[in-house]
Amino acid sequence: MKANAAIQILPAAPSDREVVRIVDEVIAYIQSTGLHYFVGPSETCIEGDDLHQLLEIVENCMRAANRAGSEKVSAYVKLTYRPEGAVLGIDEKTEKHRR
Repeated sequence: MKANAAIQILPAAPSDREVVRIVDEVIAYIQSTGLHYFVGPSETCIEGDDLHQLLEIVENCMRAANRAGSEKVSAYVKLTYRPEGAVLGIDEKTEKHRR
């Protein structure tokens, strides 16, 4: 695995319940990509071998939030990429903290 992304989608919505509903739609889209991902309380991490694919997923996450009803969408994204070799994966980073 050569790349990973942490994505926080912040939809403009009238209530917390509506924000959660829209974010759930975004997470459903991420799940549909077939890539390994991890949902945290503030962001979702995704990993893969293609940086371009991860950037496209970020764009599609924003579009998914828009389709779900958010007129305006903000996204905070952290990317790690190593074209030669591998980056640390989700499981390597979090396994020791799971109960």
